[in-house]
Amino acid sequence: MALTLVGCHDAARDSEQAGHGGARELVNLDDRIVEYAKQAGDRAPYTPPSRVQRERLALGVGQLLDREDAKAEETFASVGFHVTRLTDSASGRRYDEVAARNPGAEAGWGRLYVTADSAVRWSVQVPHPVADRGTESLGARLLEKTTGGALVVAGAHRTSGRGDAADVAHRTDSAFHAIITELQKRGVPGLQLHGFAKGPDRPYDAILSTGAVQAAPEEAAALAAHMKTRGLRVCRGWADRCPLEGTTNVQGKSAEGHHATFIHAELAPAARAEDGKKAAQARAALTELLDVWSDTPAGR
Repeated sequence: MALTLVGCHDAARDSEQAGHGGARELVNLDDRIVEYAKQAGDRAPYTPPSRVQRERLALGVGQLLDREDAKAEETFASVGFHVTRLTDSASGRRYDEVAARNPGAEAGWGRLYVTADSAVRWSVQVPHPVADRGTESLGARLLEKTTGGALVVAGAHRTSGRGDAADVAHRTDSAFHAIITELQKRGVPGLQLHGFAKGPDRPYDAILSTGAVQAAPEEAAALAAHMKTRGLRVCRGWADRCPLEGTTNVQGKSAEGHHATFIHAELAPAARAEDGKKAAQARAALTELLDVWSDTPAGR
């Protein structure tokens, strides 16, 4: 499983960031994220990280978000990861990429991208790349188009590994969960992207819910309204009887425990496609949500 997380840091810390001593690359960020996520289609063997390894990854995330770059590099190195400073060729924005140094089990645990231009205000989470086709590309686009965010992408196919070991939306023993929990501890709200096939019992374009919490924060209700205004058919888990409400999602349960906002978004194929009218409508509504979060300090 792979993770991709992108966050932003305070511009006031630019002088400190200028001293970043790691490798540097000029990249197309969208292509880099999508190409990495595609490896999930290989269904390579998956072994989750140990408790100690998950703790080290979470510690490194916290250090990176606090701009303790040298400490973060050392912590990540202890579990086979390293940090690369990236500049997106399309936008000019800067990101720190945390990735496994070599192919192998660690490469399946995840990646982290942290933008270097403002504080982290939100996260977008993609637990089922390839399996929920198009969610990885949607996550990458949302990251590029909105400032102040973090993107976490699981890279193993949900059917990899033994049993449900790689279904990170329902397992707490993953790097994906460890990283998101670290963000939730800091009050960072999260949007988790999923996909579903339409059918007689699922005639919707989007199914929105709040996971373990059955009440909707203002942002969730606003997101549903934005989608409906754009012509999308939406089922609201806090007010309607909906399928796929995500009540067993472990990141949702963790968010409840840490008093962090969590929105579970199930999208029909057309709403998560790379192009098309419904896809554009869904992206516009989701971007409005993230724009609101970008203007609101985490932990508010």
